[in-house]
Amino acid sequence: MQTILGAGGPIGIELAKALTAYTSKIRLVNRNPEKVNETDQLLAADLLDRNQVFKAILGSSVVYVTVGFPYNLKIWQQNWPKFIKNVIDACVEHNCKLVFFDNIYMYDANFLHGMAEDTPIDPPSKKGKVRAEIAAMIMDKVKEGQLEALIARSADFYGPSIKNSSMLTEMVFKPLSTGKKANWMASLNFRHSFTYTPDAGRATALLGNSAKAYNQVWHLPTAKNPYTGKEWITAIANEMGVKPRFQVASRFIVRILGLFMPIMKEMPEMMYQYDRDYVFNSDNFDSHFDFKTTSYLEGIKAIVKSDY
Repeated sequence: MQTILGAGGPIGIELAKALTAYTSKIRLVNRNPEKVNETDQLLAADLLDRNQVFKAILGSSVVYVTVGFPYNLKIWQQNWPKFIKNVIDACVEHNCKLVFFDNIYMYDANFLHGMAEDTPIDPPSKKGKVRAEIAAMIMDKVKEGQLEALIARSADFYGPSIKNSSMLTEMVFKPLSTGKKANWMASLNFRHSFTYTPDAGRATALLGNSAKAYNQVWHLPTAKNPYTGKEWITAIANEMGVKPRFQVASRFIVRILGLFMPIMKEMPEMMYQYDRDYVFNSDNFDSHFDFKTTSYLEGIKAIVKSDY
């Protein structure tokens, strides 16, 4: 049995699809799980309840964490460490491997121009401090020899049918599709990597089913040579057949946007990711696995075809 905690989000759905290449025994766990594959086993659970976490993990060989708590600092501070401790304890007790889907918030802001698995950890935001704490909790247990686990790390992600959790969807695809100007933060002139969600799902499934992948951090496959903000907007507008109209959002404007878009409310402390190059390197994954990464133009075309 391979179990996804936090099934139903954009990564959990793509992961569930991809796991069918390795097993027909897939358990999807969240408050109201829905089948992705016909053979999926569904388990409704409150993942903040320790006993329910242990029940959800029982009988699993691999446990994937793709939980997406609401994008709110206080919720993150309250929920993430408690949840991860329970997951670690359950995996240790039930002898399960753990695969944790992670982001790059813990990386030093001065090293975003070429992020790799050895990028220095020095989170510049409060959300980043939470992410650094929970990643350390997992890897500390690995170093102690009590847990077999890996961390699969992604850049900001984009992909088909994502609701309320992709900056690129909220800032560019949606506005352009309704005749409005695209939004970008800080500056249009810096490069910004995005990981394509179907790639992230397939690669996470591959890592989870590769013995050699465990007890280390992996960057998930992400296209090279990322676009600048202006190039992203232009490419998306061209594919939609509209003019690439845009506005750059200052910190003040981002706060105003937060009144209408919940995801933007939490963004002021994260704007450092847009005032410099944000380039995600997945060479280590590419050198170990035979995997075709989706190009940015291919990804844009698939999203427009699927959603607009």
